[in-house]
Amino acid sequence: MRKQSLKSSALAVAMAVFSSVAAMGQQREGKSIDWAKELTDRIELHGYAQGGYSYDDAAGKTNSTFNLKRTLFWAKGRVTDRFSFMFMHDFSSVVQEYYLDYRFSRDKAFSMRLGQFKHSYSMENPLSPTMLELIDVYSQAVLFLAGEGPDPLNGVNYGRDLGMMVYGDIFGDKIHYELALMNGQGINRKDGNSDKDVIAHLEYKPTNHLRFVATAQKGRGHAVGTAAWNPGVKLGDNYRRDRVSFGAEWKSDDINVRAEYLAGKDGDVDSWGGYVTTSIPVAKGLDIVASADYYDRNTDMDYYQTNLTGGIQYWFFKKCRLQLQYTRCMSHFTDDYNWLQAQVQVAF
Repeated sequence: MRKQSLKSSALAVAMAVFSSVAAMGQQREGKSIDWAKELTDRIELHGYAQGGYSYDDAAGKTNSTFNLKRTLFWAKGRVTDRFSFMFMHDFSSVVQEYYLDYRFSRDKAFSMRLGQFKHSYSMENPLSPTMLELIDVYSQAVLFLAGEGPDPLNGVNYGRDLGMMVYGDIFGDKIHYELALMNGQGINRKDGNSDKDVIAHLEYKPTNHLRFVATAQKGRGHAVGTAAWNPGVKLGDNYRRDRVSFGAEWKSDDINVRAEYLAGKDGDVDSWGGYVTTSIPVAKGLDIVASADYYDRNTDMDYYQTNLTGGIQYWFFKKCRLQLQYTRCMSHFTDDYNWLQAQVQVAF
């Protein structure tokens, strides 16, 4: 019923846009126009799929499988010059995003977003998997602290939440800001308590190649599961859920480098981590990729793991690429293991 309701809502929004455009097609300033062309000018359709092969020897067992990680399709609609909407569905999982945007100022200084969307905590979470270097996409700290999936207390939320956000670019686009009020419970779910999460994101771009990013989250979670590294939080408990991050990124024709420090507090448990990820073009369409990634889920228990990744990626057409990567996973709470991944990405 919930999924059906979401699909019905998205269809209603799309039909409303279609109807308004069709009405404009009847007459604009006394002149008849082509409403079909108007519709195609106002609605953008995009999608991508990522699938491949994975092998690892974690926990002393050999695991080998072909996989289809993501198959996403989304529509972006421009109702007016200031009012737009977005709907995204992942056919391998659930409805991911549906929101409305309104730009209050003539420039990009002040806009508002309402609905379900990727929240602003960390540098990596707001970025599309189609552009990130790793096949596993996000660093360990981002996966846990941003609610991408592995944190059983928060559940699988793909880094998204329900709420509202104001955002914009100021001072000649050198500063980008985002301030959001979110449920804190994740996607397609009502809030489990009466508290809301506040998420702030601030970027400074001194040059076209360099940006510095600071983000923070202040909230109160409602546990949908339990975690071995956080025994103090039980199923159904409300618990402190705070985060902070600081990072920098350099992007040029010669090298792309991104580094970030992240920390969180869940109940009484402190965690922290960081990563450095780079891609270096070595030939037309061909990049070398490398990453060092560390995350400690509970600093009192030393529940940490380090992942070292190396590989290559070949961009054979615009956003389409082939990837091959090897990761050595060195863990304090389980045996070290090897991880080999291959992936093909097609996008439009």
